[in-house]
Amino acid sequence: MSKHIAEAAQERQRKNEELKRINKIPDVEHLFRSDGKKGKAGKPAQDRFMGRLLKKNFWRIVYSTIIYIVQAAPVWIFTLITSDVIDLITYRPSGFITRIVIDGVILAVLIAQNVPTTMWRLSIVNRSIRTTTAEVKRTVVRKLQRLSITYHKEMEEGRIQSKFLRDIDNVEMYYRTILMTFIPLWVDAVISVGISLVKSPIVTLFFVAIVPLNVFLSMTFRKRIRKDSFDYRMQNEQLSTKLTTTLQMLTLIKAHGLVPTEGQAVDQKIDSVMRAGLRLDKTHACFGSMMWVSGRLMAAICLFFCVFLAIKNVITPGDVYLFQSLFASISGSVLALINVYPSLITGKEAVRSLSEIMCAEDIEHDEGKRSISKIVGKVDFCNVAYHYPGETKEVIKGFDLHVKQGERIAIVGSSGSGKSTVMNLIIGLLSPTSGRIYIDDFPLDEMPMQEYRKFLSVVPQNSILFSGTIRDNITYGLDHYSEEEFQRAVEDADISEFLPSLPNGLNTQVGEHGDKLSGGQKQRVSIARALIRNPKILIMDEATSALDNVAEFHVQKAIDRLLQERTTFIVAHRLSTIRNADRIVVMEEGQMVEIGTYDELMALNGKFSELEKLSRIREESITESLVG
Repeated sequence: MSKHIAEAAQERQRKNEELKRINKIPDVEHLFRSDGKKGKAGKPAQDRFMGRLLKKNFWRIVYSTIIYIVQAAPVWIFTLITSDVIDLITYRPSGFITRIVIDGVILAVLIAQNVPTTMWRLSIVNRSIRTTTAEVKRTVVRKLQRLSITYHKEMEEGRIQSKFLRDIDNVEMYYRTILMTFIPLWVDAVISVGISLVKSPIVTLFFVAIVPLNVFLSMTFRKRIRKDSFDYRMQNEQLSTKLTTTLQMLTLIKAHGLVPTEGQAVDQKIDSVMRAGLRLDKTHACFGSMMWVSGRLMAAICLFFCVFLAIKNVITPGDVYLFQSLFASISGSVLALINVYPSLITGKEAVRSLSEIMCAEDIEHDEGKRSISKIVGKVDFCNVAYHYPGETKEVIKGFDLHVKQGERIAIVGSSGSGKSTVMNLIIGLLSPTSGRIYIDDFPLDEMPMQEYRKFLSVVPQNSILFSGTIRDNITYGLDHYSEEEFQRAVEDADISEFLPSLPNGLNTQVGEHGDKLSGGQKQRVSIARALIRNPKILIMDEATSALDNVAEFHVQKAIDRLLQERTTFIVAHRLSTIRNADRIVVMEEGQMVEIGTYDELMALNGKFSELEKLSRIREESITESLVG
């Protein structure tokens, strides 16, 4: 046991050190804003993002560009030296052999330095790319965590996964293309034009004349490439959403014999992605081939133009080679710049997609709120109402409830009556559209949610466990806790009852979603997770409604310990389990229609009495079906 305790302590220390390192990664949300100021219109995010990113890394980019000029110098020097050697061989001036040797030595030295300078530059550029990708990923995750529960309900899980996995990769490729291709190509073109200008302004003028043709071709395909890229992204997001839904419902699909039907629906989505991809590929192919043809034609014209100038003794034979090479370099740079345009469009589209998350305003704001060090657990609802964004129908209406510290409140009602919405309002996942909630006489909307929720625990009906050990799941998110506190939570949650049956005790891996544990075992792990946090406010979705009698017995023992000295809100499905509640709130269509103790409400013979009779009939029919 002591060995496991020591290992757990070391693991906590390692995770804390890792978190400190990760937290140094800066937040770059401002890069996605339309104009850098919230709430104002400006240039689209995809047009501003890269400019801001380049500005942020300006000196690093300048540094790497200078190194690139040194690294690529052999390309330009080779052309100049070859031209000079051709002229030296042709005209054979005095000392031409010596000059040829000097040219060879210079070229050898420049070629040799390419290896260290290439490694030097790539280390700078790759670090910038990898760091930026990590910053974007961290920023997107943090924004998703801050966005309201309403936003997450409206944005399908599959779309979010597609944005995070595919679009962030495309943003990384966007930035990589700028640093590794776009900037070097511009440097190549500018230096080639500069050399040409020094050697012959007339030939340079001819070179410049080819640019409008390439630009014209680029503009012709621009709109079509952008549209096809957008269509391809949307089809991928829809496929991701469909696949996520299919995997989540796999058990139901198999049970109802719907595998062929679902397979056909997924096939249709895959086919749509394929067709959108083929359209995009066709556009890219047509664009690339036309650019290649125009480049080769212009190269042929350049060759004969330079030959004509050499015949007229305007330039030397060596200059014919020089200008042909320079033209090939300039034309190749322009062609490559235009060919990377589809990649830039894809990158812009990815930024646009991520901006749907990064520019969303439906977030929790903790900035400037008064810090809280403790809460007692007194809760007051004052004429609270709530309706979802974009809708007028109120799902909670005129809700008034005053809860003393340590009181147990059960909330019951038929499906859609507003029970879950009330729970989400207490947690702070939703904010009232009118009225106010007070915690210890302090407005909840003026509290920092991250601090407030440290005093709150939620035990859902369906336990939420992640892949890891039982210990990991119980202590999830805790930086500091004693082994004594941990062991007490394990005992109080009655986990010790099933530990002997596990291969590694508390260090047993629970599997994805806790699939290696039974329903009752998972529920007790969830209760231990709540216990070790010692919450002042506890929210429970009926924790025993889906369990068998043996599992219910153990879980109910754990619940009884959990409810002690805590303000508790219980969403009840089996009404027979809430006899000990201090008060029961009966909801109907978003309104509180009855409130009182179990006995008071049964004596009233109203809505609660009706719900209780229906609940009892349902429980009896389930028992009979199990017995039968």
